[in-house]
Parts: sequence; structure tokens; C-alpha cells
Amino acid sequence: MTSRARHAAGGAVLAALLLVALNMRGPITALAPVVDRISADLALTPAAAGLLTGVPVLCFAAVTPLAAVALARAGTTRMLAAALLAILAGTLLRSFGGTPGAFVGTAVLGAAITVCNVGVPLVIGRDFPTRVPRVMGLYSAVMNGGAALTTLGTAPLADLVGWRWALTAWGLLVVVALAVWARVHARASGGVAARPVPVADEAVPDASAPVPDPPVAPAVPSVLRRPVTWLLVVAFAGQSAAYMGTTAWLPSVLHDEAGLTRAGAGAGAAVFQVLGVVGSVVVPPLLARERLAPRAVVVTIAACWLALPLGLLLAPGGWAVWSTLAGLAQAANFVVVFTVVATVAGSPAAARRMSATVQTVGYSVAAVTPSALGAVHDATGGWTGPLLVVAALLSTMAVAHTVAVGALRRA
Repeated sequence: MTSRARHAAGGAVLAALLLVALNMRGPITALAPVVDRISADLALTPAAAGLLTGVPVLCFAAVTPLAAVALARAGTTRMLAAALLAILAGTLLRSFGGTPGAFVGTAVLGAAITVCNVGVPLVIGRDFPTRVPRVMGLYSAVMNGGAALTTLGTAPLADLVGWRWALTAWGLLVVVALAVWARVHARASGGVAARPVPVADEAVPDASAPVPDPPVAPAVPSVLRRPVTWLLVVAFAGQSAAYMGTTAWLPSVLHDEAGLTRAGAGAGAAVFQVLGVVGSVVVPPLLARERLAPRAVVVTIAACWLALPLGLLLAPGGWAVWSTLAGLAQAANFVVVFTVVATVAGSPAAARRMSATVQTVGYSVAAVTPSALGAVHDATGGWTGPLLVVAALLSTMAVAHTVAVGALRRA
């Protein structure tokens, strides 16, 4: 294969991968803008509506180990195609399956996206080993872009066609991703199959010759015994818990503490999400620079993240600055965590196991964080306690992550 052909093939794989990423958060965030309409139409209690929005994160925690096993047995290409089909099926079931279908469809969506959560970083590490930070950043940026797109577009669509068709409309993005993914990998498989295998016509095996023992594959060291794994577990637990807690309660904090209207608080919270696209793109080139220490990058990210809870405690009037800094940081931090995983794991099998461990624990903590922060708010009657909890989570994350990135220099 010529250099130009290899470059074109790599570009096609990257495009297909980014289309998968576009569908990895959008189907989840599309629910929030119309959850009130869904609750009214399906006669859901507030508790049931809260459960509906929390099901995907519970799936992230519970399904990750199973997703890792499935990816190992069936392969990333087939499993990601199956996950896209499941996202489409879950989208339709959530919209048109009534109350039971809403919950089952959302669970199917969560399980399918979990497969993508584990599988896409593996493909990046396998197919783009020399460009992991940059491709991981593009992946995170497109994922955040998909979330922003459905967050901003679902409500206007629902005004025109109703919430069912508004949620279903985003399934068109899934169809496009599935078509491109299947075409790119079918072409790649065809190219491999079409290559002639050289055969030596005169080479006839000697039946009397001893048969050598098959090579023994080197054992994959247990990722659970590696300190870097547990440092990344703590770092991602703090990252994901802070992100989910902030996503759930930032509009309320901005309304109660900064004096914004409900509409203004929603727009202010959107700043936190939208700027994730920028953070995903800006940080990876910094991480790839040899002159810039990875620990300096991580410490800077942590400081920007911490600006949100500490800023809202000390100067809530500066919420726009704090939301901007934290929005950039939350996406950048996600990129750095999984860049470290892909870089230090040592093999695809180790990367799969390390990623599964990090995500299982991290999303388990994230799943309970919004409820825990709500309980602290109810117990204290204000937002000081919850914001201090978020600051503590981020401080713990910063320490663990700073130590973990030291492994990048040794990889």
C-alpha cells in the first residue's frame, strides 16, 4: 500500500470513529430539554423522571466489565457496529414504547454507549499509536459537540414535531455513522482479503522433521497490580463525579447563588458544556509537546476545574468566568486520563482491562454523586456544602492525576 493510500485509509477510519463519537452523548443529553414534556405525557413522578435521566450513568458503571469481555471476544469493529444498531433501537423504543419502553430503551442506549466508551479509546490506541493525544482530543471534542447539538436542538424540534419525533430525529446521525463505519471496515477487510499470499511451490514440509512448539503468547500483567491503574481510577472517579454533579445542579446553583433567572441559569450552565469542545482540542497539542511537562498540564487543568466550585463559593457574581474555565478543564481532563491509559497500558489487552477498571469505578461514583449532593443540600439548606464536596473531589483527583501522569515519561 502506498503512503497516499495509507493516509487515505487512516483518514477514513478517523472519520468513521468521529461519527461514532458524535452519537456517544447526544442521545443521553437530548432527554433533559424535554424531560418535563415526557413526564407529563407518560405521567411520571419526579423521582421516576430523575431515574430516567440517571439510567445511562448506571449502565456505564454496571455494563463496563461486560463490554470489555464482549470487545475482547467479538472484536472492536463488530461490537461498535452492534452498539450503533443498539443505540438506534434504544432511541426508537424510548420514543414509541410507552412508559416501559422509555426505561428499557434508555437502558439499551446506556448499555450500547458503554460499549463505545470502552471500545473507541481502544481503536484510537490501536490505529493511531503515534497520535493518541490529538485523536483522543478530536474524539472528546466531537462527543461534547454531539451533546451540545442535542441539548440546543431538541426543544425547538419538539415544538415543531413533538418530543417523540424530536428524540427520534437524532437517530439519523446514528444511521450515518453506522453506514460509514460498515463501509470503511468492509473496504479494509476486502483489501486485506484481496492481497495474494505468497506460496513457495517447491516447499513441501518434511513429515519426519520435528514440529516446533507453538510460540507462547506473553502473559498480560494484571492491571490491578499496577499503581498507575489505581491512580487513574481515583482521578477519573473525581473527574466523572464532579462532572455529573455539576451537570445536575449547576443551573440551580446559578439561580440560587448568582441570582440568575431560570432561563439565564440554563444558558449559563450550557457554557460549561459547550466549552468542552474547545478544551478537547486545545489541550492535546500541549500534552504532546516535549518541552511542556505533563504534570504542569494536569495541574493547570485541575486549577481551572477547581475555579468553578471555589469561585461560586467566594465570588458567585463571576460565574461566567468560573464556568468558562471549568468547561475547558472538564473535557481536557477527560482527554488526558484516557491518553495516559492508552499510552502506559503496554498492549491492547492491558488497555482494555485498564480502561474497564477506570470506567467501572469512576462511573459508579458518578452515578450516586448527584443524589448525594442533593442530600447534602437538603441537610444544610444551601449550596456551600455541595460545592465543598465538589472541591474535595477535584482536589483528590488533582493529586492522583498529577502522580499518574509521571508514568507517561516512562512509557
